[in-house]
Amino acid sequence: MAEASTIRVATIGAGYFSAFHVAGWIENPDARFEALCDLDAAKAETLLAGLKPAAEGVRVFTDAGAMLREVQPDILDIASPPATHAELIQLALSHGVKTIVCQKPFCGTAAEARRATALAAEAGALVVVHENFRFQPWYRVIRDEIASGRIGELYQVSFRLRPGDGQGADAYLSRQPYFQKMPRFLVHETAVHWIDTFRFLFGEPEAVWADLRRLNAHIAGEDSGLIVFRYGDGRRALFDGNRLVDHPADNTRLTMGECLVEGSAGVLTLDGYGAVRFRARGSTEWQGIPVDIRQGEFGGGCVFALEKHVTDHLLHGTPIENDAPSYLRNQRIEEAVYSSAETGCTVTLEPDAP
Repeated sequence: MAEASTIRVATIGAGYFSAFHVAGWIENPDARFEALCDLDAAKAETLLAGLKPAAEGVRVFTDAGAMLREVQPDILDIASPPATHAELIQLALSHGVKTIVCQKPFCGTAAEARRATALAAEAGALVVVHENFRFQPWYRVIRDEIASGRIGELYQVSFRLRPGDGQGADAYLSRQPYFQKMPRFLVHETAVHWIDTFRFLFGEPEAVWADLRRLNAHIAGEDSGLIVFRYGDGRRALFDGNRLVDHPADNTRLTMGECLVEGSAGVLTLDGYGAVRFRARGSTEWQGIPVDIRQGEFGGGCVFALEKHVTDHLLHGTPIENDAPSYLRNQRIEEAVYSSAETGCTVTLEPDAP
């Protein structure tokens, strides 16, 4: 177990989302962010320049192996494209790294993800998938409210994804242009966040049904669809996604949409500003529930929260969420969603092997 304030961290990848990773590590009081690696050194330097003076002294590398040898990080944070993940995990393990945080989508294929997970287990290393939506503060509050019994018996939940960034020939180009070329888009890149979040909030579904479609002819993959998750006790969860339509919020990417959780004693709502409210059954009054939102940060501070979750585990032995063996279940559910959309049938989810 590492000593406080001695956890050395290095990140590979200096793309759009890596800036959130690096900022979170720099702010983490239990981490010391030491290095950033990218094939394009100027790209890495530009990212760090945007975080100065906090990023002063961080070293830049263009060779991952050289960075691992010289820095010897306690945590390697992989924020590069999925196709590079398996090779980088193997490289990190060969250099004795015992904790790896890997961005989602996890590896280029499900087979690669399983192999990387097995290699880490053989090496006695921890791999945590950087699936951060469950760490958004409103979902932590919603889970606590459900657990408290405030809404009574849980009936159903629905999430309406409405970021409004998917219209026209210029869709996604300003931020993540590779979105346009992904053959599997809405589910593989976006809805997987709610596959994981629904598991966090409500447990394991027993079956899924999906209807997916492409509305914007300028992109390769699906950008709209409905996914129904069925639970053994009768509960249902609905993901209703449409990237072309927006929702009322100053920043439509803060929550990406709106959520409704319904039970026998009342309902919870989440709006586009991250506000959670409760209405008791039979009442017309709404009660606000406090949510600790880190203003100005992605997802209300979920990146920082995930990274702090990892360092807390290393320092204090607190339970870890989204370790690689657990995360593989999300990928199996994703495959079932695509299978359902292709066949038009409900797909039963088999239990994981013990």
